[in-house]
Amino acid sequence: MHHSIPRPHAGPRRRRRLLTAIVVTAVASATLSGCAPSGDAGVTTLDFFQFKGEATADFQRIVADFEAENPDIDVQLNTVPDPDTALRTLLVKGKTPDVLTVNGSGNYGQLARAGVFHDFTGDPLVEQQNPAVLDILDALGSFEGDEINALGMANNADGIVYNKQIFEEQGLEVPTTWDELIAVCDALEDAGIPAFYGTLADAWTAIPAWNALGGQLQPDDFYDDLRAEGGDVGPDSAVSFSADYTEAMEKLQTLYSYAQDGYRSRGYEDGNAAFANGESAMYLQGIWTINPILAANPDIELGVFPYPAGEDPDDVRLTSGVDVAVTIGRDTPHLAEAQRFVEYLLSPEVVDGFVESQVMFSTLADAGPNPNPVLAELVPYFDDGRIIGFIDHQIPASIPLQPIVQQYLLDGNMDAALANLDNEWRKVALRSTRTEE
Repeated sequence: MHHSIPRPHAGPRRRRRLLTAIVVTAVASATLSGCAPSGDAGVTTLDFFQFKGEATADFQRIVADFEAENPDIDVQLNTVPDPDTALRTLLVKGKTPDVLTVNGSGNYGQLARAGVFHDFTGDPLVEQQNPAVLDILDALGSFEGDEINALGMANNADGIVYNKQIFEEQGLEVPTTWDELIAVCDALEDAGIPAFYGTLADAWTAIPAWNALGGQLQPDDFYDDLRAEGGDVGPDSAVSFSADYTEAMEKLQTLYSYAQDGYRSRGYEDGNAAFANGESAMYLQGIWTINPILAANPDIELGVFPYPAGEDPDDVRLTSGVDVAVTIGRDTPHLAEAQRFVEYLLSPEVVDGFVESQVMFSTLADAGPNPNPVLAELVPYFDDGRIIGFIDHQIPASIPLQPIVQQYLLDGNMDAALANLDNEWRKVALRSTRTEE
């Protein structure tokens, strides 16, 4: 799959070119129903593409409730493995679903820039969204740089999961600055307790901490400036990974210095089981790992706090992504019915029930407090809009970010890792430039 460096303000010709570039390599193997079949007279059938397999039961319930209230609309729910490939296959065939859930990732941004999705600008639903959530989606990309192409339904959070019992037994407080975090690590080390359970055998498990530290410590507008540099990114450019990511990388390496023995050969599943068993006090993961940990040990008392990257607690930001966003196919022949369904999906009652079931956060501006006590320490960050997006979503998938960061944590060669990131970014930018010529 070719990943181009995102550029705003694409015109109609560029829209077609972007869409062609995105779908040309898609694998035509999906078995979706594609365009919805004709229904009974007077009943409109909507094709609803739903990407999140673990949320299938929730969406089945939501669809049944909606259809009961709207007998003139039949919603065909399609949930498939490998949804990114499946969606691209549908686009190749010209079978864009009427309504879609999408993950707020770089893949969403590419499709939004290509003009695949409806523009929600002016829709009253926009006013109900947490502005910070809209900012996260906007940063991923939108058609011609000025549309609203999706609305959030559920947000995740990337924080440090901790064992409350160990903290209480050791007399530790939740740290709010970097120095306090290191002091907690030192106290745990003195007590013979690993501060973190590292799982570097799975490269991706290093990225949550990289996202949280880099997102808070990088210069403002770093990725916009990096895109502006394009093929000139390198040691002498105005912005670069080599120049602007040294503090984040050093602090990442520091955190791993407090991991348990053998962290290089442990994987994610090992980490979930070990942390649930009390083998470390903290875990460098997000709230997506809460349910697996509780499944292994329902009695463990968990908390989650944001990564304190600096020395001012007021500067702490929680890294959060739009785990589930809702959108509409731009050219759907059933726009009015699709809008009714999306309005239902994003109603407070539906969103509240969904995020409670999925252990996520509401994306609505007036959402009530999340009833899950594990998430309590993160709630104020959502209420105050003190959240930032995942920076790895700004990096084209063709750049091998995960193995680069993993290798750095294994060999400690920061200069090589940052130079590698600069080189990979430059190569993608140059390929993108040639594609557009």
